[in-house]
Amino acid sequence: MSGKITFTMIKPDAVRNGHIGAILNKINEGGFKIVAMKYTQLSKEKAGEFYAVHKERPFYGELVDFMSSGPIVAAVLQGDNAVESFRTLIGATNPAEAAEGTIRAAYATSIGENAVHGSDSDENAQIEASFHFSGTEMFM
Repeated sequence: MSGKITFTMIKPDAVRNGHIGAILNKINEGGFKIVAMKYTQLSKEKAGEFYAVHKERPFYGELVDFMSSGPIVAAVLQGDNAVESFRTLIGATNPAEAAEGTIRAAYATSIGENAVHGSDSDENAQIEASFHFSGTEMFM
């Protein structure tokens, strides 16, 4: 599976702003196959676990609060060179720097509320997918 999957979350801001369908459409148009998906809400504890890598960063508490503030759509995507290809599709973390046509350029409102999460490595894609989905919930 290495290199073939990535993990994404449509974040609470994009869900709240009604962008689920449009973002999923961009994912499909980008050539990705959705192999697992759920509409859910992270507790503060689960958001803290998911973003534990950032625990020592000054924005950690704000990130945990934001990610537990409302529902998300978690998904595992399959495609060639999935992590890198998806990161190109979502654009820069700062929507002001995101290339035109990217998900963040279209739907993010700020660096903190940037519409979507995308795995940053093949290893993290596996870890993040397994955090949200059991093996029987992924259909590859």
